[in-house]
Amino acid sequence: MGVAYFDCFSGIAGDMVLGSLIHAGLPEAVLRSELAKLGLDEYVLKIERVWRDAMEGFRVDVVVEAGRELPHRGLREIREILGRSSLDPWVKERATAVFTRLAVAEGKVHGCSPEDVHFHEVGATDAIVDVVGAVAGLRHLGVERVLVGPITEGSGTQRCAHGEMPVPVPAVAELLAGFEVRLSRLPGELVTPTGAALLATLATPVTSVSLVPRSVGYGFGSRVRAEGPPNALRVVLATEPTRDETLVLLETNLDDASGQVVGHALTRVLELGALDAFTIATQGKKSRPGLLFSVLVDEAHVDAVERALYAETPTLGVRRQRVERTKLERRHVVVETTLGPVRVKYVRGAGIVRGAPEADDVARLAAGHGLAFQVVQRRLQSELPEWPND
Repeated sequence: MGVAYFDCFSGIAGDMVLGSLIHAGLPEAVLRSELAKLGLDEYVLKIERVWRDAMEGFRVDVVVEAGRELPHRGLREIREILGRSSLDPWVKERATAVFTRLAVAEGKVHGCSPEDVHFHEVGATDAIVDVVGAVAGLRHLGVERVLVGPITEGSGTQRCAHGEMPVPVPAVAELLAGFEVRLSRLPGELVTPTGAALLATLATPVTSVSLVPRSVGYGFGSRVRAEGPPNALRVVLATEPTRDETLVLLETNLDDASGQVVGHALTRVLELGALDAFTIATQGKKSRPGLLFSVLVDEAHVDAVERALYAETPTLGVRRQRVERTKLERRHVVVETTLGPVRVKYVRGAGIVRGAPEADDVARLAAGHGLAFQVVQRRLQSELPEWPND
């Protein structure tokens, strides 16, 4: 499984995420190509390699033409921009989720509906570029899981559109509920609302982590400090080591749930961190046809997934049992082929090495070239390397 671990030793902001991903291996051309799909012509993306305190990394800056008046953008306008863009639906969905999460947090602290939130700086061009670029970049790099350790925040106050606010500002404090936050003596804001929204939507907090690193990247913010650590974010792209693990199997029998309810429940438990979820047709009490609803989940997500089963289905009880699982090493990469780029899932271990193109990409290329799905699938398979280069 492709993993990105964010080391927020000096905070996090959207531009720092972009810089760290580029340094870790995201091609600049890919980032610019993805952002061009937004259809926004009001900015120039400036990318430069920089060195601070003997650390090399990238600085990304979104430069808007001086004096140019930009339209006010709230959540509705941002959804419209993403909706009419030519971005991949996966990127659209997650970028929209980031802005929605931010609007909910802003609405809560300001006492209004998310739809009525005035985004101010958050709805500005640089925030849109940062969020979309981060989501698209993680996808291109084959990241399936984002992890984050302790998050360092600054101290004092920060001047915002709403006035002078304590650090962390209210929206950031709301977004980082459930994350480990360490307040430092460094003055000012180290965690921006955009950075916090990316973490709250995409990342899982961890206190310890075991990974096999593939590459490391540093992204620098705009501040240059005379003391303390540099204003930088470190990202580690890695795979999780192949190992045995103990998981929890949650099961319940349903004989009074509609297909719509079951389908929604399956989607919901996967959103909450379930590793797998499926149903099997059964025959229940009073000869009623029913379903065995099964969910495989790790210990950290058991309670949330179990609560969702009670909330989203008519079940009155859920069975728990611990199960042992072994898993192969997994890699998700983008491979350039004669038909175009395709996402590929590779697995390795127990004497097995194989790769397979993602079905969604096969269908996209088949439609684009006017070829049958199976023809494209066979052609792509013949062009795949045995194992991706690290």
